Amino acid sequence: MNFNTERYQRQLILEGFGLEAQAKLSEAKVLIIGAGGLGCPILQYLVAAGVGNIGICDDDTISLSNLNRQVLYGQEDIGKYKVEVAVAKMIALNNQIHIKAFKERWNQSLSIEYFPQYDIIVDATDNFATRYLINDACVLLNKPLVFGAVSKYEGQIAVFNVAKDGVTINYRDLFPDPPKNHEVQSCSEAGVLGVLPGIIGVMQAAEVIKLITGIGKPLINQILIYNALNQSMYNIQLSPNQQAVNNLPKTLEAYLQINYPHLCEAAVLADSEISEIDVETWILNKADYLLVDVREINELPSIADLNPLIYPLSTIKENMEKLTNKPIVFICQSGTRSKKAVAMFLQSTQPVYSLIGGVNELIKKKIIQ
Repeated sequence: MNFNTERYQRQLILEGFGLEAQAKLSEAKVLIIGAGGLGCPILQYLVAAGVGNIGICDDDTISLSNLNRQVLYGQEDIGKYKVEVAVAKMIALNNQIHIKAFKERWNQSLSIEYFPQYDIIVDATDNFATRYLINDACVLLNKPLVFGAVSKYEGQIAVFNVAKDGVTINYRDLFPDPPKNHEVQSCSEAGVLGVLPGIIGVMQAAEVIKLITGIGKPLINQILIYNALNQSMYNIQLSPNQQAVNNLPKTLEAYLQINYPHLCEAAVLADSEISEIDVETWILNKADYLLVDVREINELPSIADLNPLIYPLSTIKENMEKLTNKPIVFICQSGTRSKKAVAMFLQSTQPVYSLIGGVNELIKKKIIQ
């Protein structure tokens, strides 16, 4: 027994828990991919619970807009790498835990190299490309996957790739194909209630603890849907989907050859139908274009210094006549909604373009702060 019993006393005295369950936590190895809204509470509660070996992966830095939901970080951490701050704070919380930080974007090669070293994989990501990449590797390498997702006021939790009654369900049984670029808004586009990732992340941590210790009934082969607006939740039983079997890579070699970002970036319309313009080209000739911001009114960061017209995507059709015959460049946060705006003008002879990468690209190129 290599843990301090005083630290975990409130768990040890639980009926059905005790020293045996705590020892299992101490020996467990859990990899959390994502150190944002979901990853923060998952990491905090697993470290506090005494999970002995934890990996945490994220390549992002902390921004002011993170702080409404990623409460592990403070204002003094803005600009720092999330994993570096998270590891330092977790060691301060529990120095008996071994933590490995991965300061990079997760990919197939990392999955193949590191998944075998962990007992449970936790998906705390915020994009579909990585979500499918993680799921497929877990299936190929036979690793339990604790999944969570949030958007607006709703969250989802599930345990995938664990056999129950002879049936094993994975994420593709629920969603066989990734959504296309225009079909689902990200949290940066649709928003998310700040407390929601905390609620869902804590639920994910609970599922991890149940899987490790064998207590309770994990959400195997089912998905829990939680709504923060009315504090309702319900479970949906999941069944195998033949299309999921067809879509899964059959070998690790096939897995390595899949371009996961491309699967999610494909537009609903053919690429030839959506005209795009890169930031460099637009900057060199921006006086020749009318810039139209199709984000919602209160979305940040502001690009007021670039003098755009502001017409949220939902209002574009009713405001078409207000847009001049000057070529238009539509801009949004990441380039998704701006493509939708371009699609609305396909019958027009007026040149229209979507700015590739949107506001995120302007920040990356230091054109705006």
